[in-house]
Amino acid sequence: MPHTLTAPVRHEADVRKSRFLALAAPIESPEAAQAFLDASRDSQATHNCWAWRFGAQYRFHDDGEPGGTAGRPILQAIESQGYDRVAVLVIRWFGGIKLGTGGLARAYGGTAAECLRLADRTELREECRVLCDCPYADMDRVQARLLATGARIEHAAFDGQGVTWRLVVARVDVAALEALYTDQTRGQGRFEIEPGA
Repeated sequence: MPHTLTAPVRHEADVRKSRFLALAAPIESPEAAQAFLDASRDSQATHNCWAWRFGAQYRFHDDGEPGGTAGRPILQAIESQGYDRVAVLVIRWFGGIKLGTGGLARAYGGTAAECLRLADRTELREECRVLCDCPYADMDRVQARLLATGARIEHAAFDGQGVTWRLVVARVDVAALEALYTDQTRGQGRFEIEPGA
């Protein structure tokens, strides 16, 4: 079962006078990965190399280091420790001593791996999307109860009757969530797994 981080984490290492800082964070989407990288990069550093994995999607970038010496080793660190929905940025400040391609791969991959090894992790559960309707009169109460179960509201649409939510929920929780929803709306709302979800 894949894992993700419970919270952002950082780890610093010095390798032959170069300083490496790994910053890792859980992500909810590829767009969230890019936002994390954009917000965390250091424009004063020599290189800002990164990788992320979100399900079957992944990206990595060497930021001027020789091809394959930074981004790919960071991605391998994510994968070898069974992580998903994680982004890792490794920032390097050059210290004057060249590390060579093998040294660079070990430094980037090793700093990322140690950062992830030290992190608190949580198991990722299979999720699905649920569509449900709720009248305005029940909306605040029902929303609070749904969010308390760990469901996430991915989209909300409003009309004259109330709100339609697209929820992201753990598949194992669907039956219990449906019972809660039926109780909270007195059987008045739609609750269905989105086709193809």
